[in-house]
Amino acid sequence: MLRRALPLAAGALCGSLVAFTVIQTAAGWGLWPNRALDRAANDVREVMELVAENYVDGDKAAYGALSKSALHGLVTSLDPHSDFLEAKEYRELEEDMNAEFGGIGIQVEVRKEKVVVIAPIAGTPGDRAGIQRGDTIVAVDGEELGKASMSDVISRLRGRPGTDVTVRLFRPSTQREADFRLTREIIRIDSVRDARVLPGGIGYLQLTQFSERTGEEFRATLGRLSREGVKGLILDLRNNPGGLLDAAVDVAEPFFPAGELIVYTQGRAPGKREEFRSRSRRLPFDAPVVVLINAGTASAAEIVSGALKDTGRAVLVGERSFGKGSVQSIFPLKNGEAVRLTTARYYTPSGVTIHERGIEPQVEVVMTPEEDARLRLQRSRSDVSDPADFRERFGFDPVEDRQLATAREVMDGLLAWDRRQPPAAGRGGAR
Repeated sequence: MLRRALPLAAGALCGSLVAFTVIQTAAGWGLWPNRALDRAANDVREVMELVAENYVDGDKAAYGALSKSALHGLVTSLDPHSDFLEAKEYRELEEDMNAEFGGIGIQVEVRKEKVVVIAPIAGTPGDRAGIQRGDTIVAVDGEELGKASMSDVISRLRGRPGTDVTVRLFRPSTQREADFRLTREIIRIDSVRDARVLPGGIGYLQLTQFSERTGEEFRATLGRLSREGVKGLILDLRNNPGGLLDAAVDVAEPFFPAGELIVYTQGRAPGKREEFRSRSRRLPFDAPVVVLINAGTASAAEIVSGALKDTGRAVLVGERSFGKGSVQSIFPLKNGEAVRLTTARYYTPSGVTIHERGIEPQVEVVMTPEEDARLRLQRSRSDVSDPADFRERFGFDPVEDRQLATAREVMDGLLAWDRRQPPAAGRGGAR
């Protein structure tokens, strides 16, 4: 009996090994069914069939409409930045990347199921109407937002130029709601604004976003300021909602020598790390730099701020930044649709994450949303230079930009401490 049992046991073991090998091979080739996926798909199918057969409104219960709703819910449940993009929404996203679209000119973010204004875009209908960072959008054209997705909100706000849209906002500082009736315009955004040389030979420029053309615009402006002999640079990233990761790297490059790490992203798997290093072929801009940030500084703007602070190349002045430190990848689908999915988080060169933390300035100067809104209006209307005329038109006296004033004081201190002999060749030169 024993002698017979041993061959049977050996045969059973060999059979198990063969079966295990077949299972591994089938799984590797994608031949073996994913039982968890199949069960989940069956659950969804069962519910869709139930709804399609029994819901009172047959049009809403059509399989096409149900599948789109299911896809939106599936992806948006992951985080505020992921979404399923239908064809129209995907086209709008591409318009964003090209820095041209039809709308009212505000940047929004979903936080705790509320649509919050990150910042109005300078010179747009939203900016001129007085919309402020921190305002919460309650309704669009009388329709409550509820738990609307980011893409749904953008779709409602955008439209054909010349058409009107009414936006109801809740303002936390006053605890009141108000309706803003706005006329949509073509929003063409120049990334670089208000570039000039301040008294004392200090260069100043403001970046409003990070689009496909931002790097080129920034390098050209920095080169012009360098040729004018600036002693230092104040880079204003306040209320900059961010944009493309590659554009952030392009803006940071002139401050870094070739090969130095600017930012890296880390995906879910350990091997999903991608490093972005300077590709500059010129000597770095070698003069003191002060960066202005506030609660509206987000995403790509935080990459630049974090890289410059992390490597000791700039002093940051203002308020803690927004804290949007995740990377979204676009996966095109059939029928012109796509999935925008958070695939990684980005980190400063030393490994500091910005996600949900923001960047803390070395010199803190906090301004209220009301101060910020007044200052934005004041800066956008440089044509009204007389204080009395300004007060009559806008109902308040011109306000001091305390953050910029502090940045200039910090720059004076940096220049006083950094008294160097004649600069080395190429220092501060055009990029």
